[in-house]
Amino acid sequence: MLKPDNRLAKVRDFNLLMKHGRWVNGQFLDMRVLELAKIQNYFPKKVKSRTVSGAGEDTDKFKEQLRIAITVGLKVSKSVVKRNRARRQISEVLRLIIKDGRLKGGHYLLFVAKKDILTKNYSEISTEVKLLLNKGKLFLSE
Repeated sequence: MLKPDNRLAKVRDFNLLMKHGRWVNGQFLDMRVLELAKIQNYFPKKVKSRTVSGAGEDTDKFKEQLRIAITVGLKVSKSVVKRNRARRQISEVLRLIIKDGRLKGGHYLLFVAKKDILTKNYSEISTEVKLLLNKGKLFLSE
């Protein structure tokens, strides 16, 4: 499971991704990518806080975050067990890539599964995710 820092959860973030992101297509997975540095006009306004906790978002931190969402819709399968299995496999591949520090920051990613994912095993899903990330130029250069 992805860490909470890496999960795309807010409605405003999904709206930004869907409005300004671009699609990268694969065989049984699609990925929507949004590079945050390109949409600075749409950043949330920085709020000056009077509290010690410093509520409000810093634009530099906002620009460098990496947030990911994974969707496996009802069209893929009516069975929640099958959908959750696909979601967990995609999530695990991404978790390991993030843990190794191989992904660039400053992006929002949305992975959308297609029906064919149900017949694939973990290694095929891993290969597809890495291929999509490579097509989207999201790997750090080594």
